[in-house]
Amino acid sequence: MRIELDFGAVLAEWPLLLTGVGWTLALTAVAVVAGTALGVGCAWVRARGFGADHAPRWLQAVVGGYVELIRNTPFIVQLFFIFFGLPAAGFKLSAETASFIAMVINLGAYATEIIRAGLEATPKGQIEAAVRLALNRLQTFTYVVLPPALKKIWPSLVSQVVIVMLGSSVCGQISTKELSYAADLIQSNNFRSFEAFMVVGAVYLLLSFVVRHVLNWLGATFVFGRR
Repeated sequence: MRIELDFGAVLAEWPLLLTGVGWTLALTAVAVVAGTALGVGCAWVRARGFGADHAPRWLQAVVGGYVELIRNTPFIVQLFFIFFGLPAAGFKLSAETASFIAMVINLGAYATEIIRAGLEATPKGQIEAAVRLALNRLQTFTYVVLPPALKKIWPSLVSQVVIVMLGSSVCGQISTKELSYAADLIQSNNFRSFEAFMVVGAVYLLLSFVVRHVLNWLGATFVFGRR
């Protein structure tokens, strides 16, 4: 069977593609900032010797339940629960808001375990030195424990961010105007499914490279510094 390719018909829909790229990057940016912050807080609660010795047992149970629930259920189920399930409890959200919340919650759970591994790998001698310097618990965590921990786990955290970004393609199922949603619209407009999904696949590939390199640069420049 011979296929006559016509990428021009797909590229002519560049406004849709551009909108999709914008929404995909916006979803990813919010997930990176809020999801990482959520992961740091939850990792502090779960990390032995840093938070678990001091956090209330009920808080440890809540955080542990959250991490296990999110890591053992599909992202699409989490998204559908937030968008279709919560309205039954009186919380009606737009497709975009539901997508933002779902991605933050999803990345936060995975980031928790990644960051916790980094915290628990920090030598206890560094903490003892901070105590001798009269740093309080928050200062010790912020300036002594967290930076070297982030440096250890940064590549894993960046990989998880890229996975979550690619997972944002599911958000098109609730009409969030991200990249895969744009592909659906384009192929329904011109019936060029083959070319539409080839182009969108190439754009996802390019975005993955760009996001990975940008986050690696940001980490080395602003988070833990080059050494």
